[in-house]
Amino acid sequence: MGDVPLGGIAVTVSTVALLLYFMTNDSSSRIVARLREWVLAASPGSRLPSTRALVAEYQASPVTVQKALRTLDAQGLIESRPGVGTFVRAVRTARPADYGWQTAALGTPPAHLRPLSAAMRSAPNDVIAFHSGYPDRELLPERLVRAALARASRGDAALFRPPAAGLPELQSWFAQELRASTPSGTNPPNPSDVIVLPGTQSGLSSVFRALVADGQPLLMESPSYWGAILAASQAGVRVVPVPSGPEGPDPEELARAFQESGARLFYAQPNYANPSGAQWSARRAEEVLEVVRQHGAFLVEDDWAHDFGITSDAEPLAAGDDSGHVVYLRSLTKSVSPAIRVGAVVARGPARDRILAAQGAEAMYVSGLLQAAALDVVTQPGWHTHLRGLRHQLQARRDLLATSLREHIPQAHLGLLPKGGLNLWARLPDGTDLDRLTRDCEAAGVLIAPGNEWFPAEPAGPFIRLNYAGPNPGAFPEGARLIGRALEQARA
Repeated sequence: MGDVPLGGIAVTVSTVALLLYFMTNDSSSRIVARLREWVLAASPGSRLPSTRALVAEYQASPVTVQKALRTLDAQGLIESRPGVGTFVRAVRTARPADYGWQTAALGTPPAHLRPLSAAMRSAPNDVIAFHSGYPDRELLPERLVRAALARASRGDAALFRPPAAGLPELQSWFAQELRASTPSGTNPPNPSDVIVLPGTQSGLSSVFRALVADGQPLLMESPSYWGAILAASQAGVRVVPVPSGPEGPDPEELARAFQESGARLFYAQPNYANPSGAQWSARRAEEVLEVVRQHGAFLVEDDWAHDFGITSDAEPLAAGDDSGHVVYLRSLTKSVSPAIRVGAVVARGPARDRILAAQGAEAMYVSGLLQAAALDVVTQPGWHTHLRGLRHQLQARRDLLATSLREHIPQAHLGLLPKGGLNLWARLPDGTDLDRLTRDCEAAGVLIAPGNEWFPAEPAGPFIRLNYAGPNPGAFPEGARLIGRALEQARA
């Protein structure tokens, strides 16, 4: 090569290596194609020629031949028997497994087993997804989360077991969040009142088991979060639905339900309820809390959407109660990251001890690594900056979807335009076949969540829940158009 500089030699060598790579891969693919034809025509158990014979036949290197054989093996077409040779894999008919013995061993399930919600389905990238209960990735504080996980992995939290009730620093943060909303004259919660949870879904199960005896009644807003309905069912309690509208439940109806059922616990979502998006006024919240106090009962306040205010802020009822009537749930899973399943329950008095015992029996403790990462995220200066930006993004998405529904599905009635949360709750015309509508929408490339899952008893009508925090908001108008077309067909 004479006077070619060193850099030129490197380029030449790299070019030759790249050409050899493509030649090898091309030869391997050619051998795989030829051998596959031979294998498919041969009888099961037939022996393939030796590697040496294949090298000679295809004029390829042993490495190339071995690569082709590994590809066929991975495809399940051949099998290698060390010391014997390589053979065409025999076709085996799978014997169906017999699990009939489990019918007698398990007996009748103690509660009706509900299928997993449509909101938990995974969606292909090429569909318009309105069904999910989680915000899209672009609405998450991704940079903060990645940095927090990296820091947590280098600390003691990655190696040691945390206290059963949670990291003290994280307990203090949850308590301080409520303290900031506590009016004067009311004793704020202490960090020791906080129990850190592996997500509030787990907390619901623990609360229901700890505070409601098996087979006893539990009052619940209707419609309500499907996960709470599922948790109550699995806890073996009897759900008594209480109608709830855009302003929340009627205090008189709630009082009547307490009196007639003898219940001692009411589950509710005062801020941005899932699915309806309702937010109670301060007056309604005080009226409901007074009914709960009069009946010597608990109010389980699920503040799942605390960080998703749009045109208002979440005002926890728990901040105004220091007598232990309100059991408060707060989640960071949706606002921080679905991969960081961390939440908390704030409870006072003996109720707190019972919930901790029930939670300990189920999960023992929450990963210290996840707790440390969650705490890191919410104490960074960038967290509040993220929440301010999130408010504007959610408002734009909400308004776009609401406008699209009015344009393309005029038959759908929005009871309210929610002041926060992630969802629109639309009432469809009576007689709408929801099952058919859901199937037709999916066939057209749109996933929706039928509203039946959010009713503890019979549905009050045909509803659908649409998540405006999902991916690709630019497709919202087209998604609404497709739902409208499917609705016309379902009613035809």
